[in-house]
Amino acid sequence: MAFSFELKHTDRNCSARVGKMVTAHGVVDTPVFMPVGTRAAVKTMSPDELKKIGAQIILSNTYHLYLRPGHELIKEAGGLHKFMNWDRPILTDSGGFQIFSLGETFKITDEGVNFKSIIDGSSHFLTPEMAIEIQNDLGADIIMVLDECSPYPSEKKHVKEAVERTLQWAKRCKKSHHSEEQALFGIVQGGVHSDLRKYSAQNTVEIGFPGYGIGGFSVGEPHDMMFEILEDTISYLPEDKPHYLMGVGNPTSILEAIGLGVDMFDCVLPTRIARNGTVFISTGKLNIKNSSHAKDFGPLDPNCDCYVCQNFSRAYLRHIFKVGEILALRLLTWHNLYFVFNLIDRAGKAIAGNSFLDFKNSFIGQYTGEDFK
Repeated sequence: MAFSFELKHTDRNCSARVGKMVTAHGVVDTPVFMPVGTRAAVKTMSPDELKKIGAQIILSNTYHLYLRPGHELIKEAGGLHKFMNWDRPILTDSGGFQIFSLGETFKITDEGVNFKSIIDGSSHFLTPEMAIEIQNDLGADIIMVLDECSPYPSEKKHVKEAVERTLQWAKRCKKSHHSEEQALFGIVQGGVHSDLRKYSAQNTVEIGFPGYGIGGFSVGEPHDMMFEILEDTISYLPEDKPHYLMGVGNPTSILEAIGLGVDMFDCVLPTRIARNGTVFISTGKLNIKNSSHAKDFGPLDPNCDCYVCQNFSRAYLRHIFKVGEILALRLLTWHNLYFVFNLIDRAGKAIAGNSFLDFKNSFIGQYTGEDFK
């Protein structure tokens, strides 16, 4: 297999760790954040710009690419890397989360999922085998098993059914996957139930995968509950395999999860809120639309050395956002992604120096305005 993971160092004061993933399209240092390129593009950003600000690997969405332009067309183009001109690693999700986000427009069975297209309302049936076939055609370096994500709150019996179905689907996905150039990751589910998370983790590990996604979090459950169950869940995963917390992108949540042993993250949050005028800065979130920035000629964040903060003022960014200039969306997205990449890079250096807890507490204290210890 073209994939490997090396655990390089664990902070002696906590479970935070740094590692190295080797894929067919390059090396990825962990911990790592993967910006989301849903339809084979990270909104407003070019591949060269993503590289410039530190993107090592991006995520694309199987569900959306299956519907449009179609996995066969992307395969004909030479795969997703060539299609989007990105020569670094790519991870594709299985499409399961998007389907389960469609409300009542899907019907699930043990065989697979019936769903209607968000584009034209046409009917489709996705099986575990088909999810693998689509991702094989896309050609991503890391692909995911088809899973069932339980909403919050859900009755425990329904969560248990979803866990069992996810395990059976994982076996079918593994049986269908034959590409040595792609690493197939398993996914742990179980909602907010510790016993189901343990059961899911242990049985997914027994099937055997080169990496493990942890799904079903950040869907409305209290943060404290998420971190408590996340810590317990990770304890059942192999130390020598990457741990991927799916769908989490808030800076403080990223740091908390790194401290528990998470290696990989993805989320639309940094890019989505940027397009709505909100940015991360070292003292929290800032809404560029606020009138208080109209005559503020300082940078978004005086502690940030990104291209945006070095060259543009809050007043200018507010102006071009308010008048609808596309440049505003690009610059705010640039800043937010850089902020997250830079945060994780600093976290990695702190881990290497066995000082991650001090770094985390200092950052969260400044970000939230609280004396965090």
